[in-house]
Amino acid sequence: MKIEIFPNAGAVAQAAARFIAAEARDAVSARGQFTLAVSGGKTPWQMLRALANEAVPWAGLQVFQVDERVAPAGDADRNLTHLRESLLSHAPLCEEQIHAMPVNDADLAVASADYVKTLQQFAGTPPVLDLIHLGLGADGHTASLVPGDPVLDVTDRDVAMTGIYQKRLRMTLTYPLINRARKILWVATGGEKGEMLARLRAGDPTIPAGRIDPRAAYVLADQAAANLKLA
Repeated sequence: MKIEIFPNAGAVAQAAARFIAAEARDAVSARGQFTLAVSGGKTPWQMLRALANEAVPWAGLQVFQVDERVAPAGDADRNLTHLRESLLSHAPLCEEQIHAMPVNDADLAVASADYVKTLQQFAGTPPVLDLIHLGLGADGHTASLVPGDPVLDVTDRDVAMTGIYQKRLRMTLTYPLINRARKILWVATGGEKGEMLARLRAGDPTIPAGRIDPRAAYVLADQAAANLKLA
């Protein structure tokens, strides 16, 4: 696991955008497309807005969701709402290049399996994504892999439903798919993430984030999350 520390969340967002753009150029050059899965959060939305200003081979980009809340279309709780506002509204992407988790389908178990099929269309069987962006919760969760949820033990599905967390059911990528990714990009900002970032870096398997394979992982954090004082 490699880590870079930046002065503040804005600098992290800019650095993350540059990282993603570079990975996109490399992937399109090597394989003709770039498959990216993104998580939600304030800093990630800044990251995606910054990505719109980077040199990205947009025609080769396919964007997936790491997780999504079961909420109405357009709801502020939906990661998709912010993904569209942050990236789709500012970058030369087609709607068809953003693959939304089907959380409004009647049968969510079937919907989860359908999302796997969507992933397979672009990333093979089993799906191997070029880059998965992850956040880090103050409770050690990542994606919607939250402490105590049965989804932590799912090994036979790449996408699954969680129980209720912060008042919402969620659909999430699971460990098998996340750990097959060519690269993982962690973005961690804010002092409330400090303890969990330290445990992540130590490879603590007792927190959900600690079960992500660190070998292809890159961490971009601000000084608050890294427990560093400003110079």
